[in-house]
Amino acid sequence: MSGETVPGLRREAVGLREVLFQSITAMAPAAAVAASIPSGAAFAGGSLPLSVLIALVACLFTASCVAELARQLPTAGSVATYAAQGLHPAVGFLVGWGYVFVEALVPPLLLLQLGFTTAGTLHQEWSSYPDDLWWPWSLAGAAIIAVAGYFGVRASARFGTVLGVFEVLVFLVFAIWLIVKAGGDNTLSVFGTSHTAEGYEGVSGVFAGSVYTVLAFAGFEAAAPLAEETKDPRRTMHRAVLGAALGIGLFYVLTTYAISVYSGPERFGDFGASGAASWEGVARASFGLFWVLVFLAVVNSTIANANACATVSTRTAFALARIKVFPRLFAHVHPRHRSPVAGVAAQCGVAVAAVLGLGLYYDPVTAFLLLATVIVTVVIGVYIVVNLACAGYFLRRRRELLKPVRHLLFPLLGIVAFVPALLTAAGLPVFDFVSELTAPVSYAGPVVGVWMAAGVVVLIVLSRRHPGRIAETARVHLDETSPPESPESPESPESPDLRQNGAVQP
Repeated sequence: MSGETVPGLRREAVGLREVLFQSITAMAPAAAVAASIPSGAAFAGGSLPLSVLIALVACLFTASCVAELARQLPTAGSVATYAAQGLHPAVGFLVGWGYVFVEALVPPLLLLQLGFTTAGTLHQEWSSYPDDLWWPWSLAGAAIIAVAGYFGVRASARFGTVLGVFEVLVFLVFAIWLIVKAGGDNTLSVFGTSHTAEGYEGVSGVFAGSVYTVLAFAGFEAAAPLAEETKDPRRTMHRAVLGAALGIGLFYVLTTYAISVYSGPERFGDFGASGAASWEGVARASFGLFWVLVFLAVVNSTIANANACATVSTRTAFALARIKVFPRLFAHVHPRHRSPVAGVAAQCGVAVAAVLGLGLYYDPVTAFLLLATVIVTVVIGVYIVVNLACAGYFLRRRRELLKPVRHLLFPLLGIVAFVPALLTAAGLPVFDFVSELTAPVSYAGPVVGVWMAAGVVVLIVLSRRHPGRIAETARVHLDETSPPESPESPESPESPDLRQNGAVQP
């Protein structure tokens, strides 16, 4: 063992509020309500609120598993460390390899949405504005995110908190307004199966709608990589992950109920992300300039989500670089702001290259769909592995804390919930409501395959030349010097030499 160390991230820089909104903004609630969740209306129709409620329950199983592991293993490596501890370090490396890749692609995804949403709205209001002049807005968003990341987790997390509060409040107020305006049309029948879309009657329509709705919950785990920069991380991470999944899930249920009863459950099958039958369309037709707030909330949501996921990608890359399975440059932090500046710069470069390269080669909407398919496919795969890791961790390492329902049944139910979503995201027509992907969106599968194959090659090389580095994906670097807060959250069993603060051992 050498005595070599690298400066760590800033400890105790943020608290529960900031990390809670880290997960909330990573879920992009305004963008999900306006654009993602309505995709389920084509199947669930006016019963979409029931689909959202089912998706919420399903996602809480996986959120519970992430929260349990985050409490036991507070580390910037998050899902990579969970998989390494619960299954095998090689699996942890591959999870980290895939997770860094897709989280680095989320900012360009959202910046594309920022660009074409802003340009389209400006063109609609002022026809002289070209609807294809979208890229300056995307680049402006990239600059904002890079600056927030450079100034460290405290600045980026507080920035995300402000943005998150705004977008949630706008849609919350609008939803309550819609419920009041609906008056006698308010009905709990939307939580039944009587309003599903034609051709998807009954339970089948609700199930199909819930599969598409599940995708809106992605991001609830985004608080976990901030563990080493958070006060009281064991307790805070657990609360933030579960709180974000439950709170935003209920927000989704409320907003979907509001727009369903206001629009009319029987007519809701045609509801979508744009046009008259959309959130912005309803705001324009019924509430005058309120549509401006809806538009700003969606734009705000894209920036907040991109900011949160840039934080996730840079922290995960930092954790992997710290143990030398990623280039050591990504472990370099700013001497004052304690931000992983090389990672921030690389993230900005990837965002700009992907936005301009894909957006100009195809078009921003097609590029958005391609990136979204890549991201969702890998993220759902990560969720499935984390469910397995939760069961494995408590069976193999913390048997004294094992709770069969929480640590065995919930992971199983989480896997069952996300497998249909994985097949749907990948365009595999296992169900009759899944459409095969067309080019260039269908390129997502080969892109993911090539990246993960490259990860396997790197894994083989490292396993032969530096096997200790792969093993260290299971390390929890956060130095825990205080006793556990409760019998359910004792210290990790690693030996002290594997938990040194920021230590890097070649």
